Amino acid sequence: MSLGRKNKGSEVVYMSPNQKALKRLLKNKAAVLGLIIIFISVMIAIFAYAIVPDASPDANEQILEIATEKPNFTIDMLKVRKNREVESPNILRYLWEGRESAHQYIPINKYEFQGDAVIVEKYTGRERAGELDTFKLADVVHPISLENPTISNDGGQINFKNIVNEQQSYSIDQLQSEIKQNNIESKKYLLGTDKFGRDNLSRLILGVRVSLSVGLVAVLISLLIGITMGALAGYYRGWVDEVIMWIINVFWSIPLLLWVFALVLALGREFWQIFLAVGLVMWVEVARIVRGQFFSIREKEFVEAAQSMGFSDFRTIFKHILPNIVGPVIVITAANFASAIIIEAGLSFLGIGVQPPRPSWGTTLNEYYKYIGSSKSFLAILPGIAILILTLGFNLVGNGIRDALDVRSNSN
Repeated sequence: MSLGRKNKGSEVVYMSPNQKALKRLLKNKAAVLGLIIIFISVMIAIFAYAIVPDASPDANEQILEIATEKPNFTIDMLKVRKNREVESPNILRYLWEGRESAHQYIPINKYEFQGDAVIVEKYTGRERAGELDTFKLADVVHPISLENPTISNDGGQINFKNIVNEQQSYSIDQLQSEIKQNNIESKKYLLGTDKFGRDNLSRLILGVRVSLSVGLVAVLISLLIGITMGALAGYYRGWVDEVIMWIINVFWSIPLLLWVFALVLALGREFWQIFLAVGLVMWVEVARIVRGQFFSIREKEFVEAAQSMGFSDFRTIFKHILPNIVGPVIVITAANFASAIIIEAGLSFLGIGVQPPRPSWGTTLNEYYKYIGSSKSFLAILPGIAILILTLGFNLVGNGIRDALDVRSNSN
């Protein structure tokens, strides 16, 4: 029997139980795959706005003319500068909430210049030609003052005032060249668009933020409540255990939807109520696991030694017992994370979870499940695959941790 030793040349290196468990975990190919899925998902969630094609808040740039287009749809856009100041956030705020576009996007079939204006044929999604629309060159390129919106053409020289009332002057050739280079853009929608003309890929990527944030906060809430309640019940037993078990049974007997409905009525349809709803349901399983572990560990010699030395109950519970049940808690945490993702998607699917325009995989499923079996079934299939992959990752990691911590199955 190795007793946690491994030979490194002539040197004998001792491995702690945690080191051995980590080594076994990293040898588990399925668990490593789960860790890779989780790592990639976290990186995508953190840098989502830096990689999405539509970096507007909640990827909510609506272009109704290109609604429900198929994957790989490509269209030319005329970018018309908004006649107001658009705030440019710092890098941290940009990564957190995105950035409003300074332009309005007009889908077009073709365009031509005519004097100090550009005439475009708008894209309508139909075979017949779209209506023609005319935009002043200066109004396309620059933010025009709303207080003094006059644009004058003085012998080919365009004069106007910008939003800060600065007088500006450009030649027609300069403005036409600027539009060709910077204001005519070909946009490609790799996963098509939704019914509001929003980029499906961007909203799919941002949806991982909702799933991970709900899972993280709900798990933290469940751990805080579950560990506390389970530790008190398992350590003190007697009437304390009876009271806590009664509370556990009450919470377990009330369906999740009733908890959510109650929170909606009491607190309103806010994003953070989903955290509370999921966390308040999931702590029960954590408490049962912790209570059972305390029952078996409380009679160990080191616990009796701590009590005989006069240590407080708080120190005995949190410093001497809890560190010895970290393994089972980690396993249940991974499983609960996957459950929280599915619960959030289910609540959003029913319309009582995350509210539009915030992108959520469950909300997307609710909007497009009726397209299953049609040429637009990808609208519902993609978020379903995303939910499947993310929950699979957490389940693989949870199973891998369970196997790595199972001393009996790894004793040889």
